[in-house]
Amino acid sequence: MTQLVRFELLDDCIGLITLSRAEAANAMSVQLLQELSMTFDKINGDPAVRVVLLTGAGEKAFCAGADLKERKGMPDRQVKQIVQLIGATVAKVEALAQPVIAVLNGVAFGGGLELALACDLRFAAAHAKLGLTETSLGIIPGAGGTQRLPRLIGIGKAKELIYTARRLNAEEARSYGIVEYVYEGPEVLEKAQQLALEMAKNAPLSLIQAKIAMNQGVEVDLATGLKIESLAYNALIPTEDRLEGLLAFQEKRTPQYVGK
Repeated sequence: MTQLVRFELLDDCIGLITLSRAEAANAMSVQLLQELSMTFDKINGDPAVRVVLLTGAGEKAFCAGADLKERKGMPDRQVKQIVQLIGATVAKVEALAQPVIAVLNGVAFGGGLELALACDLRFAAAHAKLGLTETSLGIIPGAGGTQRLPRLIGIGKAKELIYTARRLNAEEARSYGIVEYVYEGPEVLEKAQQLALEMAKNAPLSLIQAKIAMNQGVEVDLATGLKIESLAYNALIPTEDRLEGLLAFQEKRTPQYVGK
């Protein structure tokens, strides 16, 4: 059986996950989803993997969404199970301890964009096209799109895009706030890797706790959010890396963080 998800370690600390099903626009087949889920489980919290890049094989597609050819002919019960599997896999991206950067090397429609929305940041190739196109297919975004897109860009803009099933080019997606950066195709992975390295030089446990504080804090009122931040900060006080950071500052050298 051909492997549909590849993992490699770049610069000894950046995990690169590639959806490797270019002949089918990296669509989410059951096998791809299972392999992707297992990859997330394997690297979650691994101190050797400080930041994660998620991209697709080829230049045409990041992920075209659910594999509708595979879904065709499925009974309703099985369709519900597949939608739940997509949602659960996408949720694992968001729950991953490390920061995750989506590198949209091509089209990201439906579940493909929902996968990117669960990442912390999004880089897009200039030729990429994005959209939650489900209403044009008689369904709605079912893997978090109706929840994550409004939280990212605001309820009004999200309703406009979901109701119209509009397809955006990369610059339009940046103007909406869906992606943070747009680069020409050959550059996009390199630029994302540069940002990942900038993140990875910092204490791994600090990145993890900062992600927890922001992801959980944004869903609650300010007072509760400040308590979440305090708990995340306190978790770092007894760590070796905090002491290393202080010592390195005192000795005017680059800290050597180990994730402990």
